[in-house]
Amino acid sequence: MPKMKTKSSAKKRFKFSATGKVIAPQAGKRLGMIKRTNKQIRNQRGTMILAPGDAGLVKIHMPYAGK
Repeated sequence: MPKMKTKSSAKKRFKFSATGKVIAPQAGKRLGMIKRTNKQIRNQRGTMILAPGDAGLVKIHMPYAGK
C-alpha cells in the first residue's frame, strides 16, 4: 500500500508538541496592525495551541506527525 502524503501547506504552518498537541501561529496578525491596540499586538506574540476540533482537522492533513 502506498504511503499517504502530507499536505505541504499544513507542514509549513503547524508543528506538534511532544504530547501531540498542534501548535500554530497566532491568528489576526497579518494586516491592519495600525488599528490594533498595543495590548492586542502584545498578546498575539508567539504561538498558540489549537482547540481539539481544529487540531483534528490539521491531523487529517499530516498523517505521520504528532503520533
